[in-house]
Amino acid sequence: MRYEQTGCRCVMCHDYGDRSERDPAEVNTVSQVQAHGWSVLMVPEDDHGPGWAYTIGLWHSYRIPELAMFGLDVEVLRTCLNDIGRRAVAGQSVEAGQTLDGVIERWPLQLRDVDLRWCRAFFARAIAFYRRPPIPFLQVLWPDRNGRLTWDADSEAVVRVRQPQLWLPPALHPKGVWTQDL
Repeated sequence: MRYEQTGCRCVMCHDYGDRSERDPAEVNTVSQVQAHGWSVLMVPEDDHGPGWAYTIGLWHSYRIPELAMFGLDVEVLRTCLNDIGRRAVAGQSVEAGQTLDGVIERWPLQLRDVDLRWCRAFFARAIAFYRRPPIPFLQVLWPDRNGRLTWDADSEAVVRVRQPQLWLPPALHPKGVWTQDL
């Protein structure tokens, strides 16, 4: 599945009628995108599983894929995503397979394409903002204490449990907290 690169239909570029009845979260997102170029939506950890965060607006403002990160404290995730967003806007490439250094001290991060079939499950606010799926997303992955990532057979369980493998099609994802509602 690929995303379209033409015809922005987002809530900022298209008139969808009465704006006075907009959802307060949508109003906040639009305000953040207008002021900063993107917003970071945070989903805190709860009894169902780890928290995650993702950007909304990088694609709209800069044609940079949206970013998503899972499994750490949401404030840490927000800081990381904003740092990567600023780097990308300043000209540093962000693409699947890339390793990013210096975002989290001592730990390189890895970028992977998100299989677009995951967007509805995890990025509903982005879909509402853009008014259509699919939207290009990159997952930002963090390593265990030994620098091993989730696909490494020797990685600590924490990196596999707290981070989904969104580059896999949902039907091939290992069963667990990330697939329980699918």
